[in-house]
Amino acid sequence: MAETTKTTLPKDIFGVEVTNHELLKVAYNMYLANARSAQAKTKKRGEVSGGGKKPWKQKGTGRARFGSSRVPIWRGGGITFGPTGNQNYTMKLSVGAKRTALRQALSLANKAGKLVVIDTFACPLGKTKETTKLLDAQKITKEQRVLLVVSVKDDLVRRATNNVNQVKVIQAMYLNVFDILNADKILVSKKALELVNEWLRKEAK
Repeated sequence: MAETTKTTLPKDIFGVEVTNHELLKVAYNMYLANARSAQAKTKKRGEVSGGGKKPWKQKGTGRARFGSSRVPIWRGGGITFGPTGNQNYTMKLSVGAKRTALRQALSLANKAGKLVVIDTFACPLGKTKETTKLLDAQKITKEQRVLLVVSVKDDLVRRATNNVNQVKVIQAMYLNVFDILNADKILVSKKALELVNEWLRKEAK
């Protein structure tokens, strides 16, 4: 059973004054972009089947000359400048910018009262009831989205949380702006908090 623990959160990480949300927006969009895959693909003129025969003769019909019925301006023809399936939507931020955005997101969450530090998340049996006990102890309703930050996301933790749709478990090293901003409640274990503090205090190289 995880118990809430009284921990003084460092102000340089959880008490940052956020005057401009532009960096948070960039970090949020970067998460979405990096999760995007290029699934859409259209066929060009040369990839559409058919159209091998010239629709009509070159001269004498009074109509415009066409060599194929698969030209882009005809129905059933190829697509001009369509997606090829090779697009790369990846966005990048410097390490320093990522750390700054995380500090801002955590500070906003802390200011809103979303952040709760728990002693640990113990689930030796890997049972769903161990997760529901944690939520009940924190008086979290079924409508609230919960982000559970742990130091190690092992098989027992996965089994204990997989069937609780409102809970998303994330390892401390993968903490990101998207999950922080979308959570109604953020539960952080003491060990995970130490890892987060350590990473956010490192100097960018």
